[in-house]
Amino acid sequence: MQRCAGADHRSKSNEARMDTCSAKRLVVAAACGALVAAVAIAGIIAHQRRSFVGRDHDLVLSSSRVPTAFPLSVSPGQRYLRDAQGKPFLLHGDTAWSLLADLSREEVDVYLADRRARGFNTIVVNLLEHRFARKAPANVYGDQPFSQPGRFDLPNEAYFAQADWVLSRARDLGFLVLLTPAYTGWHGEEEGWWKEMVAAGGEALYAYGKFLGARYQHFDNIVWLDGGDYDPPDKDLVRQIIRGIKEVAPGQLHSVHPAPETAAADFWSSEPWLDLIPVYTYRSVCQGVRRALTDKQMRPVFLLESTYENEHGGSGAVVRSQAYEALLCGAAGTIYGNNPIWHFNHPGIYKAQGNWWKNLGSPGAQSMTHLYNLFSGLSWWELHPDEQGVLVHGKDAGAVAASTRDGALTVIYVSGRRSVELDLSGLLDLAVDASWFDPASGAEVDVAGSPLARKKQVLRTPGSNAGGDDDWVLVLGNPTD
Repeated sequence: MQRCAGADHRSKSNEARMDTCSAKRLVVAAACGALVAAVAIAGIIAHQRRSFVGRDHDLVLSSSRVPTAFPLSVSPGQRYLRDAQGKPFLLHGDTAWSLLADLSREEVDVYLADRRARGFNTIVVNLLEHRFARKAPANVYGDQPFSQPGRFDLPNEAYFAQADWVLSRARDLGFLVLLTPAYTGWHGEEEGWWKEMVAAGGEALYAYGKFLGARYQHFDNIVWLDGGDYDPPDKDLVRQIIRGIKEVAPGQLHSVHPAPETAAADFWSSEPWLDLIPVYTYRSVCQGVRRALTDKQMRPVFLLESTYENEHGGSGAVVRSQAYEALLCGAAGTIYGNNPIWHFNHPGIYKAQGNWWKNLGSPGAQSMTHLYNLFSGLSWWELHPDEQGVLVHGKDAGAVAASTRDGALTVIYVSGRRSVELDLSGLLDLAVDASWFDPASGAEVDVAGSPLARKKQVLRTPGSNAGGDDDWVLVLGNPTD
């Protein structure tokens, strides 16, 4: 994200400490993945939070907890990822940029288990923090990433041993990790490592890449997220790290973190290592996704960054509208962000909205669980955007739709309006099952008169949703079994 300092707001990491044994039980429970384990997770998290912050928060559990079979792969001509069993993988992520640097092991356990229980299967993480950690670039235990400042060719074993521990925890819980090897930083300035990269030079960065490839080649849940908030004037410095990784770990996937509004597939058009196309925009998410989908290599597209909750006016309704737009306009996944969770305990960022653990159950996070529960029950990978407005009339005024080719399933996100005009004549069934899905609560409401006749219809939304907003999701047809 566009990361810059704001008013001072300090978190006290030692306000309360968690029982390590409880944290271990939490992780064991989370790793199970079944409903019984998920209930256990909820109870343990509740206990942890009471001891940690003095009060509990609601935890909306995800209804889909099937462990991911890593590694993931990209099939030629398919716009989505597949797991090791060939099943479509819906990338559903949370930004945890400072996880490796700023959290203790006990705090890592609480964060990961909470996010897993909520249905998140992906996290975005900086391997090296330059600014956004209390002891940056050192981790919370005081370990520096390099034996000498800026010496990429002299990694410090203690720092990377702690990173190994966190990444192993994430792997055991079934998370895909989008891991940034050296965050270049907004405009290449002090937030990231660009100046140190320039000073180090290509040879040292190549050695660093080889070190990372050798160290993490057996982590089958890593996708490298190269660069970071910047379109570098010297691409070769980023390439050298990638070259080192690829030389040792050729099978691991790569994406990139460009500057906002940059079409990554264009800026990095000649790069053979680019497997996943990110969208990073503060403008129309749908337009950003459509632009990315013009990629001639037909690589999967995902929403990497847009407005975060609690930043730039980002409410729960705003972040979920971005996610629904991305998926219904053709993306294979979406990443959600929340302040202060992305930086955890670092002081002075955007007037952070309380301590990070108090935001785990934010409206946006709960909306992301409901979104994941909905799409996990649908053949989402078969949906195609209704770009021509054949199904939804006036779709650019607050409605985004996608249907399967056979017309058996249609999903429409409606926001900012109380009715939607549809032409159902092209759908498969003579009578179409229809229901409204509340994206703020996960509740379903039958559409009056359902099943609907296959003709033109004007449907009114049920009014305000559980969050007091006006967005709803209309599902036409039946989910997959």
